[in-house]
Amino acid sequence: MHIPDGYLGPATYGTLFGITAPFWGYASWKLNRTLKSRQAPYLALGAAFSFVIMMFNIPVLGGTTGHATGTTLIAVLLGPWATIIAVSVALVIQALLFGDGGITALGANCFNIAVAGGLAGWGIYRVIAAGSDVRSKRRLVAAAIAAYLSLNVSALLTAVELGVQPLLERSPEGQPLYSPYPLTITIPAMLLEHVFLFGVVEAVITALVLRYLQKHEPEMLRL
Repeated sequence: MHIPDGYLGPATYGTLFGITAPFWGYASWKLNRTLKSRQAPYLALGAAFSFVIMMFNIPVLGGTTGHATGTTLIAVLLGPWATIIAVSVALVIQALLFGDGGITALGANCFNIAVAGGLAGWGIYRVIAAGSDVRSKRRLVAAAIAAYLSLNVSALLTAVELGVQPLLERSPEGQPLYSPYPLTITIPAMLLEHVFLFGVVEAVITALVLRYLQKHEPEMLRL
């Protein structure tokens, strides 16, 4: 799901940087005002967890990869604004140190995974789990569903951004300048893997970690 350099044109990656920057700014401001001292280590652990789990990525058609992200799990534990910062930090480190995802595509990758994925996962979880006890099974179901859908939201956005490049950026001879694959290829290529494999993995991991916390660290779920 990490888009590399050279697959998005300036109009796309520039726009997505512009869209993502206000989320980074607001998330930083929000955390400075609301993050409690005992939550800070969990924020660092969340970034580390997201970094590690995203390193297990499998190449898929269209010049990108598929993987789990841990985004919804962080959102469940720390909220959406902490998720945006934690996952964005993981994505920046991966791009700068490991070449996993492009520098020019950082805005797009952070928007798809950290912003859209984080807000979607948190919102879906809150709706399904509303009013339930922290130890209830409904929270596990809510987290699994939210994780599954959140990952597929990120995958769909990635597919659309790649798939519109042949429509937006062409040479005078009509050849695509960036991603050459149309939407008819990118959407099935990205969604099939995430609907049937990576989304399931994300849901299972999220539910298992949350179940562990329900048994051994229920106070963490009340922060």
